Amino acid sequence: MKCDKNSLRLYAVTDRSWLNGETLPEQVEKSLRGGISCLQLREKELSYDEFLNEAFEVKMLCEEYAVPFIINDNVDIAIKCKADGIHVGQRDMLTTDVRKLVGEDMIIGVSAQTVEQAILAEKMGADYLGVGAVFSTSTKLDADSVSFETLKAICAAVSIPVVAIGGITEENLTKLKGSGICGVALVSAIYASHDIEGTCKRLYSKIGEVI
Repeated sequence: MKCDKNSLRLYAVTDRSWLNGETLPEQVEKSLRGGISCLQLREKELSYDEFLNEAFEVKMLCEEYAVPFIINDNVDIAIKCKADGIHVGQRDMLTTDVRKLVGEDMIIGVSAQTVEQAILAEKMGADYLGVGAVFSTSTKLDADSVSFETLKAICAAVSIPVVAIGGITEENLTKLKGSGICGVALVSAIYASHDIEGTCKRLYSKIGEVI
């Protein structure tokens, strides 16, 4: 599955902070029904085996809805479960090294906070960029903030798609209009919602005002 701008429009990133008695796959399926266009499985606490088993389960759901399935950080898990892609941060493995491991067909997303990081990631073979945090976020406390001007400059500096991430909500989403992004990556705005499916439908529609 290739990476294109349409598939990055409403990019959901999982977080088990708001399961409230549900399983993570159950919440993922609600977001898929709501129209997310890409799904990143992000797990920082699970054991390797638990992560891998969950990855296989969530991948099957994504295949059912024809939505790209991305693994956060863990290249080995991405390879083992034959994910569509892998997303790495600035403190993780170099994009060129990731490409050697995953091959030419897997999507590689890279986090960037500056124009220099964005240009380098593209040169090294990244397929898309995740840029943020564009607003303050409680999901990732160590995330550096990125101004609207920097976001816009990054979009202008690279030819690969750019997704904004960090503190984005239904209320502030339209403030990103004119930045040049092709989509938004959301965590709590989706998975902390009491109506995940309905929220995703509204978000998908609202993104049309921005991109």
